[in-house]
Amino acid sequence: MKVKIAVFGIEETIKRVHTLAKHDENLDILPFIYTHSSETPELIERAFMCDVYLFTEATSYLYAREKIKKKRLPAVQVAFDEYMILTSFYRLRNDYNQELDRISIDVLNGQHVEEVAKELSFDNKQIYHYSYGADESTDIQQITRFHQKLWDEGKIDYVLTSSKEVEVQLREADIPGSCMIIPEINLLHAIQSAKSLTELNQHKSALLVAGYIRMKNQDQHEEQELKALTTKMQSLLVRFAERTDSLLTIKDDHQFVLVGTKKLIDHLQNHYRDFPLLREFEAELNIPIDIGFGLGLSASEAEAHARLALEKCKNENHSLCYIVNERKDTIGPIGIRRDIDTSQLFHALIHKARLNNELSYNFIDFITDRNNEPFSSNDIAAYYKVTKRSAERTVNKLLSGNVIKVSGEERPYLKGRPRKLFSLNN
Repeated sequence: MKVKIAVFGIEETIKRVHTLAKHDENLDILPFIYTHSSETPELIERAFMCDVYLFTEATSYLYAREKIKKKRLPAVQVAFDEYMILTSFYRLRNDYNQELDRISIDVLNGQHVEEVAKELSFDNKQIYHYSYGADESTDIQQITRFHQKLWDEGKIDYVLTSSKEVEVQLREADIPGSCMIIPEINLLHAIQSAKSLTELNQHKSALLVAGYIRMKNQDQHEEQELKALTTKMQSLLVRFAERTDSLLTIKDDHQFVLVGTKKLIDHLQNHYRDFPLLREFEAELNIPIDIGFGLGLSASEAEAHARLALEKCKNENHSLCYIVNERKDTIGPIGIRRDIDTSQLFHALIHKARLNNELSYNFIDFITDRNNEPFSSNDIAAYYKVTKRSAERTVNKLLSGNVIKVSGEERPYLKGRPRKLFSLNN
């Protein structure tokens, strides 16, 4: 299976990554080109079919850092290290015949500059550096102002920057300077790291899942009735735990807790549109039930997410089941049939999305069969056994016609490739 790498950077750098990766048949490079590195967080939302995220500029990673952390995205940065600084100094001396006596430089980590200066015996030179990795927030203008001030004070003759944007701004201010060129070996190492990180994630053990189950309105039942209902619930859940290889326990407040791994996750994945456990409770107990499942990398995280899902069930009086995944995305309610106005949908498919009759009927079958749950282009491809590209063309028509909308990005049940989800726009 190919590793899909989302590469964020300026066009020139991404072309270099393409060239270096083109001989590896197991790599698929998806370019996300920007003019300003501050565009990166928005671009990440479009990289929904990728396994790993590779950032070719330190500033682009810093702009996206909070989103990466929140979504737990597998990310790799191209190293802006001593070797890159040494290569840039060498290039200035030999390619541009530029002396290094009075120069300012911006880098992610200023320690790299100090180590290079020590290695090259720069004691008698005026080398100023700005370490933006220590800033609370990333600000390209602030980096430019650092160089501008030194130039206005007559302290420097040249600027060496790690950001193409800063180079452009310096040129507009008539300040001589150039952007560092990333050494080929740094790009190769980043590509290999992205590939290795993906392979490692694919071999990690499955997530843990916890489930909390309770009857609604417990205080409305007499103690004897509550005890009888709890016994019936336990009987149903024992059978469910056996089917899913889960561990079942009961708390003092007549609340049950399930803990499982891959088999329980598989069950949720296969039945989240038609959840049999809800139907069994309705048939045998005739009382509304709350069920919350949580996914996590640890038992405590899975239980915390299960409690969040259970809390979501309080909004309605009928039986509900929600899932909160490892990124705290809420999925659901699951197992609830949704009504779809197929006549109105068909009219929109024909007149807004410009689909032909056959495709329109096919999409109605697809969305009805899925119970109007959010879907990805991969879901369409799998349902009709067509190529991903063909499915994406249909999705683009539906988006252009305002028939569907982006409803989020999600990896609902297993660690792995994220996907962008769509839902009907009504």
